Amino acid sequence: MRIGELSRRSGVSHRLLRYYEEQGLLRPQRRPSGYREYPTSDVAVVRRIRGLLAAGLSTATISSVLPCIREDGERLVPTCPDLIAQLRRERDRIDQAIEDLSTSRRALDTVISAAPSTQGPAT
Repeated sequence: MRIGELSRRSGVSHRLLRYYEEQGLLRPQRRPSGYREYPTSDVAVVRRIRGLLAAGLSTATISSVLPCIREDGERLVPTCPDLIAQLRRERDRIDQAIEDLSTSRRALDTVISAAPSTQGPAT
């Protein structure tokens, strides 16, 4: 199928599909005319990519874990033994980012709370 059909079936824009290709997540064949030709199975691949992006993984990480992920209904299931450790490291990275953002928010709250209670218009 061509990129327009994959976009329609997956709900992902042409631009994002081309980006996924640039990142090595999709590998369409090229027709003699230069058009991309995607296998039907790429609809499911795009769903997996979207699910992994929603889980906070980067496209670089997805590139390495995608071959070890399958779909089981609505769930993504790891299929390679070493993948669990890699996913746990990613979860730890996300936990640290959340902690860092919480610290930043508390610092900003401190600055906001230090403002006088009555302020005139900003100049």
